[in-house]
Amino acid sequence: MSCMKQEPFVMVHVGQSTESQRNLQYGIETRSWGFPLWKPEYRSVRPRFALLATGVAPRVPLDVWLTQKITLYFFEVRENFYEGEAPHWPDEEAENAIKYPVRFGVEPLAVIRDVALNEHGPLGLAGSDAIRRSGIERGIGKLCDLAPQPLLDAAGIPANWAQRQQVPLNRTPGFTAEHVEAPKTPKRRRRGSGFISDPKKRKAIELHAEDMAVAHYEQLGWTVERLGKPYDLHCTRAGEERRVEVKGTTGAATSVDLTINEVEHARIPEHTVDLYVVSDIKVDVRSADYATSEGRVLHLRDWSPAEEDLRPRSFEYRLPLED
Repeated sequence: MSCMKQEPFVMVHVGQSTESQRNLQYGIETRSWGFPLWKPEYRSVRPRFALLATGVAPRVPLDVWLTQKITLYFFEVRENFYEGEAPHWPDEEAENAIKYPVRFGVEPLAVIRDVALNEHGPLGLAGSDAIRRSGIERGIGKLCDLAPQPLLDAAGIPANWAQRQQVPLNRTPGFTAEHVEAPKTPKRRRRGSGFISDPKKRKAIELHAEDMAVAHYEQLGWTVERLGKPYDLHCTRAGEERRVEVKGTTGAATSVDLTINEVEHARIPEHTVDLYVVSDIKVDVRSADYATSEGRVLHLRDWSPAEEDLRPRSFEYRLPLED
C-alpha cells in the first residue's frame, strides 16, 4: 500500500450513542461535518477525502482494536476547513450558539461495511489508529495520509486514482442519511445536500438565497424577474440575457439537488445560465417566521453541469401495459 499514491484524509470516529448517530445522519443530510476546536494542522492541509467510522468502541488496547471490523462512511472533501458563522447542527440551533465552529463540506461516495482494522485492511495501520485516536479524543478529526485506491476498490468504485486523481460522481453509489441505522430515529425522506424536512424552514432558506441573488444582479445593473420555473431568475441588461438557478443551504457548498428539467435547461447551448449557491445560511428557528441572515456565496457563471458531476437519485419507471 505504501507504493500507491497517497492523499490527505480526515479520519473521524463517530460514537454509537443515539445522539452521535443522529449527528451522523444530519451530517450526511446536509453534506457537512464539524469539530468544536481548531487544530493547527487544519489550517495548513487541504484534505481530499474523509472517513467517518462507527461501530467499534475506541477505548481498547491497540491489539484488541486491530482484531475488529468497522463501518466506514466514505466522503470526498469538497470544501476545506472553514469557520462556521451560523448555528447549523440541531443542538446549535436549539441553543442559538455555534458549538462546532470548525467545518468542512463533504460529498458521500459509498458506505463500506465490515472493514478490517488490521494492517491487511484498506486503512492500513496508520489509518486504523487515526480512527481510534479520534474516538479517544471525542471525535476530533485526525489528519492522515492514505492511498485512496484500496478504499475505492473496497467500495466498488471504478476509478483509477493514480491515473486521474478524480472520482466521477456518476460512478459512485452514494448514500443518504437513511443508510445510518440509528436507534429510535423516526423515518423521514431525505433528498440530498441541505435538504430540510420542515417545509417552512426550507422555504425561508430558499427565499433568503434568492433575495441575495437578486440583490447581486441588480447591483450589477441587471433587471431581474423572479420566475421560479423553468428557472429562478431571468436577468436582462442592455440586450443581454442571463438565466439563474438559485440554491440555498445551511450546510457547506458541496452539492445541490437538481431536477432533470434544470439540468436539461442549463445544457441548451442557446441559454446563458448561472448557478448561484448560498451556503452557511443562518436560520433563527426560535422566531415565528424563521428569520434568516448571512450566508457565503458560490457563483458559477456560464454554467453547464458535466455528466461526471451528476448522480441520479431516482428513476421514472414505466408500468407494463395491461393485457
